[in-house]
Amino acid sequence: MVARGEIARFWSLESLHMVSSDGGAESSALVDDNGSEEDFSYEELCQANPRYLQPGGEQLAINELISDGSVVCAEALWDHVTMDDQELGFKAGDVIQVLEASNKDWWWGRNEDKEAWFPASFVRLRVNQEELPESCSSSHGEEQDEDSSKARHKHPESQQQMRTNVIQEIMNTERVYIKHLKDICEGYIRQCRKHTGMFTVAQLATIFGNIEDIYKFQRKFLKDLEKQYNKEEPHLSEIGSCFLQHQEGFAIYSEYCNNHPGACVELSNLMKQSKYRHFFEACRLLQQMIDIALDGFLLTPVQKICKYPLQLAELLKYTTQEHSDYNNIKAAYEAMKNVACLINERKRKLESIDKIARWQVSIVGWEGLDILDRSSELIHSGELTKITRQGKTQQRIFFLFDHQLVSCKKDLLRRDMLYYKGRMDMDAVELVDVEDGRDKDWNLSMRNAFKLVSRTTDEVHLFCARKQEDKARWLQAYADERQRVQEDQQMGMEIPENQKKLAMLNAQKAGHGKSKGYSSCPVAPPHQSLPPLHQRHITVPTSIPQQQVFALAEPKRKPSLFWHTFHKLTPFRK
Repeated sequence: MVARGEIARFWSLESLHMVSSDGGAESSALVDDNGSEEDFSYEELCQANPRYLQPGGEQLAINELISDGSVVCAEALWDHVTMDDQELGFKAGDVIQVLEASNKDWWWGRNEDKEAWFPASFVRLRVNQEELPESCSSSHGEEQDEDSSKARHKHPESQQQMRTNVIQEIMNTERVYIKHLKDICEGYIRQCRKHTGMFTVAQLATIFGNIEDIYKFQRKFLKDLEKQYNKEEPHLSEIGSCFLQHQEGFAIYSEYCNNHPGACVELSNLMKQSKYRHFFEACRLLQQMIDIALDGFLLTPVQKICKYPLQLAELLKYTTQEHSDYNNIKAAYEAMKNVACLINERKRKLESIDKIARWQVSIVGWEGLDILDRSSELIHSGELTKITRQGKTQQRIFFLFDHQLVSCKKDLLRRDMLYYKGRMDMDAVELVDVEDGRDKDWNLSMRNAFKLVSRTTDEVHLFCARKQEDKARWLQAYADERQRVQEDQQMGMEIPENQKKLAMLNAQKAGHGKSKGYSSCPVAPPHQSLPPLHQRHITVPTSIPQQQVFALAEPKRKPSLFWHTFHKLTPFRK
């Protein structure tokens, strides 16, 4: 039985599975750039961190603490958006009180809103559990501020112990993470490359992405981290500079996270064949890896980049302003949060270009370059009346993307079909609001109108909306489009050409053989019905929590709602 006090002091999801499936000890080797290895035995790791448990021990330990009256809190790694009243919704960084953890996939918990099921893979258990009895129901921002204030007024010895706990968690999870990366590279990739008849180079690139580059980077990072770690007095360790020194290097996670959904699809297709299932299981056993499927190991880099901002936020909370590492930790927290935001934004862009490509394929008579040649996001769409100099009117559906405004015409019979009518370069025009009344230049009476005026020529385009509210939305959309373009330039946000071509190729394949016509994005499958909330010990959901869709800490922008509302517009039907 694991001691309650030890578990309560120190938690880590990544370090709870270091024993192999046969119960034997594993050795963990850290390889530096010179090829030398520093071996950490299972016993040594246990001495450094007493929380290494047999698979399944985590749930047992948590439930034991809960039944003993202790408060166990977890911190959300990703947003969990649900439309089911009997699942717990939360945002990345929210704190959830764990009430039951008997099932490995679904835990029962409570936040400030309600009590319900939530996916265990979406959270990270807090390090200093005894510090959080009052804050588990608060939001992340409030919780962090309140706890920081409380922590700094605690007894200095207690403060030092809390900081020691967080420092040790960061160090130990880094060592365990390196072990996972080493196992993937040596246990799977190396063996796969020997079997050229089973795997192509392209398949391996899809499944494993740039994980070997991540392994090489993390070895350097851990090497520098170990130099800054004070083994005798861990609370005096100054590790903030390591994160700042390597912050640009963490950008390699962007490619991996963007590739991960495709890796899951490719791996899932291979696993339908028994020879691949047997091969991957043989790789795992040969490497003496823990009893986790390959897709679980491939998720660890995604989880890791999500955890850094949370770990640093917790470390900052227990670092006094007088501490020599305070300023560096504070800067490191902001830096890693920005890294996560950038990765999340790039992932969102890649998801967006797939939808845009499918949209373009559905348009009849498309001319010129692909929309993805310059654009990667839909800002706004709707119906406007375009007025010519001769006073003629044209009803059109307009789609405002970053850099471009695309004009389409509805089919008279098939209302779900759109014809391409042209586009406008938004970088070359300026929006001018037009007051209601008679316009002197056009000699026309207008309502709810605005103009797009060329910056280089005398060309002017006049548009009228049906309602004042519609016009206001278009004016705001123009401002949003200009801001998005500026932010993308500042962040260096560019979609690789190969990703654009792949998106168009996939869209064309998906649309092959189908009749042309506009279709909105697929609707999420309905959630399964769960038993009533008032039943305390109820059957957990049978579905496996989705782990491929994630949001990395504090995304800079809210997801666009336009794709989800297209089907509500009168002209468009599925």
